[in-house]
Amino acid sequence: MSAVTRGLGFRAAVARVGDFLRDHQQAIRTLQWVIVVFYLVLLIVPALLPLPDRTASVFNNLTIVAQFAFWGVWWPFVLISIPLLGRAWCGLFCPEGTLTEWASRHGRGGAIPRWMRWGGWPFVAFSLTTIYGQLVSVYQYPWAVAAVLGGSTVAAIVVGWLYGRDKRVWCKYLCPVNGVFNLLAKLAPWYYRVDAQAWRAPVRRTETINCAPLLPLRNMQGAAECHMCGRCSDYRGAITLSPRSPEAEIVHVADGSGWQTMLIVFGLMGLAIGAFLWSASPWYVTLKQTMATWLVNHDVYWPLADNAPWFLLTHYPQVNDSFSWLDGTVILLFIFGAAVVVGGGVLMGLCLADRLLPPGQQPGVRDAAGRLLRSRLAGVHKLAQGLIPVAGAGVFLGLTATTLTLLQHEGVPTWWANPVRFALLALALAWSLRFEWRLAGLRTLQPWPRLCAVMAVGLGLVPFVWAWVLFFIVW
Repeated sequence: MSAVTRGLGFRAAVARVGDFLRDHQQAIRTLQWVIVVFYLVLLIVPALLPLPDRTASVFNNLTIVAQFAFWGVWWPFVLISIPLLGRAWCGLFCPEGTLTEWASRHGRGGAIPRWMRWGGWPFVAFSLTTIYGQLVSVYQYPWAVAAVLGGSTVAAIVVGWLYGRDKRVWCKYLCPVNGVFNLLAKLAPWYYRVDAQAWRAPVRRTETINCAPLLPLRNMQGAAECHMCGRCSDYRGAITLSPRSPEAEIVHVADGSGWQTMLIVFGLMGLAIGAFLWSASPWYVTLKQTMATWLVNHDVYWPLADNAPWFLLTHYPQVNDSFSWLDGTVILLFIFGAAVVVGGGVLMGLCLADRLLPPGQQPGVRDAAGRLLRSRLAGVHKLAQGLIPVAGAGVFLGLTATTLTLLQHEGVPTWWANPVRFALLALALAWSLRFEWRLAGLRTLQPWPRLCAVMAVGLGLVPFVWAWVLFFIVW
């Protein structure tokens, strides 16, 4: 069998997977509702139980089971599934997606308001959720989980009931992880390819396809926003689940934008770093002690009180864990400081790389008259797309720190963790620098400017890499 024949056979097999999903939508919906039930049980029941003591284990306490399910398994491995399978989690399994689409099916079907279409929501929603989760200790306490995840679920249902008709308006515009999944899905080796010629061909009347995430199917080019649900497979004989290079979308399709750059640089590589590192950092302790000393010396005592309600700051006196107003302030300062130092360093590296490259055919947007409007930062936004692998790896490593903590509590040895962590970080870093080399090649084929641009981006990543060295080794 020739390589061409094998390639065609593989593509045909992939296309059949898409058709299988299309033909088994009822089974998928049944699975989705089973997941919804498990999700609600793990969300609600632990909040009604007493807090576990130190002897509690995943084998005898539902709260620990829920903690391990949400933060030890669900979030880190959902995150890593996106660059492997596209947004299949969103389209096939996500309980919030199921609930918001169900609510939209039975809701009032209102028009989507203009404010909801604002492009900054992915960054803002991710940032606020990340910060709030740290203030209420979302990884440790079931009431905090109910506030963060449950609040998001309630909001998804309300938005679904108010807007759209049988759509996932919440998922497209307001979901706190929509922007993160959008970025990571650009690395997926699968996408639904649209054959423009087949689409234009005259066909008999076909059944209308309900694209829940509101995608323009005719012009769909990548996997960033597609939920991989399979409903549109073979629609008009033009849409086919197809394999592709994991680098194709970032290099040839994605131009990036200001808000996506903000999410990559200051969200995933800045705020998230601060959120993961503050609890392990001696700098946090030093800053808190310095501020507390100053307050006491000036007879200002109210910031030292730990009387905030649990839904504003961690407050569980029964287990001797309560944050004072000063704790909350220092956590915010640490997280924002990390965003400025780490994210600022990454951004400066990108800007320097952009200056070292010739203008080339930089991406832009078109106005109503079709004229190309080039942003001065368009080249920076394109280069920022190349950092998606290392930014995503950083968030995954931070989330798996909770996984390892839970495994250690169960007596599982974790000596292997640091070598695996640094191997993953090194691979992601190498992939991002390869992306920068290819993206620089879109603007010049001269090796020296390309190499200097890649080195500039690498220099900007030094604070990011050093932060993980501190977290995994020094602290």
